[in-house]
Amino acid sequence: SAQIADLQQKLLDADNSERAKQRWDSIATILEAKCALKYLLAELVSSKVQEGKLESSLQQSKATCSDVQKMLLEERNHLAEMEAECQNQLLVQEQQHQEKVEY
Repeated sequence: SAQIADLQQKLLDADNSERAKQRWDSIATILEAKCALKYLLAELVSSKVQEGKLESSLQQSKATCSDVQKMLLEERNHLAEMEAECQNQLLVQEQQHQEKVEY
């Protein structure tokens, strides 16, 4: 039944695309051509606006990603500094302990 439904959907899609092609092929008058041209230009403008929005969103995402990468690098550097400081403190404490044990 799933395959049948899939085939039915494919037939509907093919039929719809064929109808759209027939509509464009059946343009016979200047008025129909003007209407079709207006529709296509409106779709073009809409696509360009959407492209601009997506481009802006992409630029914002890139900027955010860059900021996050900088923060991550700073945090890694801070963590490395803290680890080094902790190792130094541990070394000092071990030396002090050894001195106390030897004393």
